[in-house]
Amino acid sequence: MSANSSHSLDPSCGKVYLVGAGPGDPGLMTLKGKTLLECADVVVYDALISPPILAMINPQAEQIDAGKRRGRHSMLQAEITALLIEKAQSHPIVVRLKGGDPFMFGRGGEEMADLLAAGVPVEVVPGITSGIAAPAYAGIPLTHRSHSSSVTFVTGHESAGKYRPAVNWQAIAQGSETIVIYMGIHNLSYIIAQLSLAGLSPETSIALVQWGTRPEQEILIGTLNTIEQQIEATGFQAPAIAVIGSVVALQSVLSAGVVS
Repeated sequence: MSANSSHSLDPSCGKVYLVGAGPGDPGLMTLKGKTLLECADVVVYDALISPPILAMINPQAEQIDAGKRRGRHSMLQAEITALLIEKAQSHPIVVRLKGGDPFMFGRGGEEMADLLAAGVPVEVVPGITSGIAAPAYAGIPLTHRSHSSSVTFVTGHESAGKYRPAVNWQAIAQGSETIVIYMGIHNLSYIIAQLSLAGLSPETSIALVQWGTRPEQEILIGTLNTIEQQIEATGFQAPAIAVIGSVVALQSVLSAGVVS
């Protein structure tokens, strides 16, 4: 996707590429994204980008850590955008390296809009999102003819900002057979309560997949009724993807054939 012609772009400006780094496994990085990292002049990267992917960056490139984690932000969003504009004014190829996919809970749409408003050319390079990759590496298919013909991807990070309307958990519980939750570990108690109020059985299966495609992957499987106690007992922590639905039952069968 390239910047559209309805914006007045500065022909003297470099170009910013919003590149999805994928879910951590360097083998899942797209060829286009890898090529851009190898020829970039500046790379502004997020938290959770795996070291093997950072190693793909042109050694001569300026590398800037703009990572955000819960409770500690190295740079504010407005500062990141201002930095990208500044670097594009003096460098031909600026890569904004984002975990997963830039447009899947990655604020890529906001960054692109701000860059275009400033006259900076932008191109999006999609990445594989963790909501698809982490369950796959854990042996959980999000759809299956005997279990699920619908999937909903939702953020569990309710405090992400006032720009986003509240999640309608009742509609999600009633309208989808598989629910995939990003950034939901810290709010899981609230999410489970909302899903239960909407009629989801306490025996509904749930899987938590930590470090989804990396060698240190951990999986915790339970039900809506037991998972909080399991988290407390095991010390399970974020970052993790949550998968809710009957497809979770297939993990015991399919995990033998997944990447190890």
